[in-house]
Amino acid sequence: MELISGLPDDVIRDCLIRVSYDQFPTIASVCKGWKAETEVPEFRRSRKAAGHSQKLIVMVQALFDLNKTSGTKSQSNLVFRLSVFEPDSGNWSELPWPPVPGSAGGLPMFCQLAGVGFDLVVMGGWDSITWKASNSVFVYNFISASWRRGADMPGGPRTFFACASDLDHMVYVAGGHDEEKNALRSAMAYDVARDEWVLLPSMGRERDECKAIFHRGKIIAVGGYSTEMQGHFERSSEAFDISTWRWDPVKENFLDTAMCPRTYVDGDDQTFFMCFGDDVVALKDSTWQLLAKLPNEIRNVAYVRTWQGKLLVIGSNGFGEPHMCFLLDLKNYTWKTFEMPENFTGHVQSGCFIEV
Repeated sequence: MELISGLPDDVIRDCLIRVSYDQFPTIASVCKGWKAETEVPEFRRSRKAAGHSQKLIVMVQALFDLNKTSGTKSQSNLVFRLSVFEPDSGNWSELPWPPVPGSAGGLPMFCQLAGVGFDLVVMGGWDSITWKASNSVFVYNFISASWRRGADMPGGPRTFFACASDLDHMVYVAGGHDEEKNALRSAMAYDVARDEWVLLPSMGRERDECKAIFHRGKIIAVGGYSTEMQGHFERSSEAFDISTWRWDPVKENFLDTAMCPRTYVDGDDQTFFMCFGDDVVALKDSTWQLLAKLPNEIRNVAYVRTWQGKLLVIGSNGFGEPHMCFLLDLKNYTWKTFEMPENFTGHVQSGCFIEV
């Protein structure tokens, strides 16, 4: 069946891969042939190869109350949504809320995000009404602009776990704590297409509130703390090698200082970055080095991400204050301000990168 009568299919495919991601549902609804084209893996590969893919940063962000008094609203009263930032264009938008059963609206607090192919995975978090931890999984598909329920995370509810994605197939979850506040060593992998979870070997350490990244075939779990050390972060890290299906030996003193590792991110090469106090630091050749000072407007860093030789930092000047967005050029270490629409300046809890 021809995609358009009288025109070569290759010409039509070249047009389809140029369509903006927010128009995917429209082209998929035109006919069965166009829908089938958007659903094959080659569609995403062709978009990336031709330079037409779009890089998105999706965040769990509080709805910003334009009428509130600065710093007066507690986090427990916030309603969270999915905000989408396109760093190439500077555009901001939002996604529809997932169909969380019994929810009064909004996302579960402290849920985690991961991007895989054309899918956005939302995992765990606290129920906005009962405040109970959840092991639920919801998947948003950018082609159909619709949600589906994923298989629950095995092992019962966990909170403050780390997650990372290989961007193409799998999401990896590690650490966190259970309903009894016991820090966890367990880890698992979620195959999004198959909707299946697989348990990984346990980590060498309990790691509550650790950070995970996927880097060159390994899941690196950084920092966190054990049950006995409750809230006292450690400096170690350990990496799970996908090829050997084992955790490498624990690296002691990986971080320069015992601190919450949520700003830890990897770069395009072998460099890693963090925000520490008022500084942006980088790990090069096993040594942490000062790169730049954070902008004076940023005292609380909420989210960090590397992107095309730049470091994106979102944060605020204090609790309850509007969030701001800055971009650090990693070649000349100069800052650029990204304008944020006022209704997208609410508190950011977590986020992920996805290329569609």
